[in-house]
Amino acid sequence: MKKNKALIYILGVIVGLIAINAISSKVYGRFDLTKDKRYTLSDASKNLITDIDSPLIIDVFLEGEFPSEFRVLQTEVRQIIEEFQLETNNIRVNYIDPIADEATRERNIEELTKSGLEPYINTDNSTGKVTQEIIFPWAFASYKDQTIKIPLLKKSITQGLQEQINNSVQALEYAFADGFSKLVNPKSQKIAILKGNGELGDIYIANFLKTIQPYYNIAPFTLDSVASNPQGTLDNLRQYDLIVAAKPSEAFTENEKLVLDQYTMHGGKSLWLTESIIMDKDSLYNDSGSAVSIMRDLNLNDFFFKYGVRVNPSLVKDLFSAPIMLAIGEGSQAQLQPIQWQYSPLAASNPNHPISKNLNLVKYDFASPMDTLKNQVKKTILLQSSPKSKLEGAPTNISLADVTKSPDESTYNAGPQNLAVLLEGEFTSVYDKRVLPFKVKSFKSNSPDTKMVVISDGDVIKNEVIRNRPQELGFDQLTGKAFGNKEFLLNTVNYLLDDTGLINIRAKEISIAYLDSDKVKESKGKWQLINIALPLVLLALFGFAFNYFRKKKYT
Repeated sequence: MKKNKALIYILGVIVGLIAINAISSKVYGRFDLTKDKRYTLSDASKNLITDIDSPLIIDVFLEGEFPSEFRVLQTEVRQIIEEFQLETNNIRVNYIDPIADEATRERNIEELTKSGLEPYINTDNSTGKVTQEIIFPWAFASYKDQTIKIPLLKKSITQGLQEQINNSVQALEYAFADGFSKLVNPKSQKIAILKGNGELGDIYIANFLKTIQPYYNIAPFTLDSVASNPQGTLDNLRQYDLIVAAKPSEAFTENEKLVLDQYTMHGGKSLWLTESIIMDKDSLYNDSGSAVSIMRDLNLNDFFFKYGVRVNPSLVKDLFSAPIMLAIGEGSQAQLQPIQWQYSPLAASNPNHPISKNLNLVKYDFASPMDTLKNQVKKTILLQSSPKSKLEGAPTNISLADVTKSPDESTYNAGPQNLAVLLEGEFTSVYDKRVLPFKVKSFKSNSPDTKMVVISDGDVIKNEVIRNRPQELGFDQLTGKAFGNKEFLLNTVNYLLDDTGLINIRAKEISIAYLDSDKVKESKGKWQLINIALPLVLLALFGFAFNYFRKKKYT
C-alpha cells in the first residue's frame, strides 16, 4: 500500500513538472523590478515598431574593451535593443568592433568618420601612463532602402564622462525610437519657413533645415503677397502646421501681423527667433574693431505682448559665456587665442521640460532679455542666462578691445535672464476688439489650444558659413566647442508638432551608480590585498587546521 502511494506521488510530481514546462513554453513574461523602470518601453516606442513589415537592421559599433563607464553604456544599449526585439521579430542587430582588426582598422575609422560618425577619444591616465582609445558610440539603423545614424553618447563640454554616460543612458530609448520614427513614419506635417521680412538666407539655416528634413515637409513661404491678396495668403498659410521666423530684420505690416495672428487663432504653431537690438559679430570685424548697437523695431511689440511675452530692447552680458577667437600680439607674433566674450551667453536649460532636458549649453550672440506677462496662456522658461548677468541698453558702442579688460564682476548682478519661452494654451487675438486692417473671413478672437516658442536671438539658429559651405549648427570651428543649439531647436520643433508622444520619452529619469574613482585609486592596494592575499591566507589556515585535527584524530 505504501509503495503504491509513493509511486502515485512520484508520478504526480513528474506529471506536474511536465505540465509546468509545457505551460511555461507557451507563456512568456518579463518583470522590470528596477525602481526607475529603465527596461520598460513607453507606449510611444511600442507603437512605432508594431507596423514594421520588413527586417530593420541595427549595426552597433560600441563593441570592444572599454573603460567601466562605456561598459555601462554598452550593457544598456544591448538591454534596450533586446526590449525592442521582444516587441517584434523584425529587428536584427549586429555588434561590430570597427577597430578589432589591425589590417582594416585605419580604413574603418576613415569610412565611419566620413559617414558622420565622429569617434570619441578616451584619454586614460589612471595607471600613471597616458593612453588613448578610439571609441565609436554610434549605431546605424536600416529599413527597406533607408539608413540613418543613431548617436549613443550625448556629448557635453561642461560635464564629466560619468555625467555624459548617465545622460546618454537616459536618452537611449529616445535615440532609438527617434531613429525608428525617421525610418518607419512617412512625413505628413508641413513647416513654413517665413520669407519677405529680411529673415536669414537659406545658407545660414541650412543645417537646421537638414536636421528637421527627415521628420517634416519643409517649404519657404513669403508674406510679400499679403499686400495684394491678404486673405489668400492667410488661406495658404493655414495649410502649414508650423511657421518658423528665423531672425527677421524688417518690420511687419499690420496686414502681415493680422495674417500671422489669425494663423495662430486657427491653431497654428509658431517658432520665433527675433531680436530687439541690431548687432552682429560680423559687424565688429572692421578696421576699428567696433560697432554701435541700436534698437530694432519689427512692429511686433503688441503682437508678443498680447500673447504674454515681451522682448526688451537691451543686451544680456554674462560672465558665463562662450569664447571669441582673437589675434593677440603684434605682426607675425600674433596668435589666435580664445577669450571670453560676455555678449555670447551660454544659456542653461530647464531640466524639468522635455524640450530642454539633458541638453548641452545653448550658445547665443547678442541676446535680448524677455519678460513674461500675466494672461491665461501658460508660460515655461526653457533657457536662461547665468545668475552672473548684466543688462546693457542701446545705443552702445561695442568694441573687440573690451575683451582684454577684466570685467567688473560686481556689476553682473541682474540675475538670470529669460532667453527662450514656451507659450501654451488658448491665445487671444492681437486684434480682438480692434479695427481690422483688412476684412477677414471667419475672424477668430480666441484660439484653440496651441503652442508658440519665442527665442530672443536669431543667431541661435544661424550656422557658420565657410567657403560658401554651411557648417554644423552649434559647432564653433575655431574653438572646437560643440553647443546644444541644434538639439534644442530640433526638440522644440518636435514638441510643437508632437503627435506621437516621443518627446515625452526624454523625461525618463534613470539613475546610474558609479564607483568613486578617487576612492578606488586611494584604496587600490587594500582591496588587492583583500582579494588576492586574504583568500590564500584563509586557504593556508584551513589546510593547517585540517591536517592538525586529522593527525590528532588518527594518531
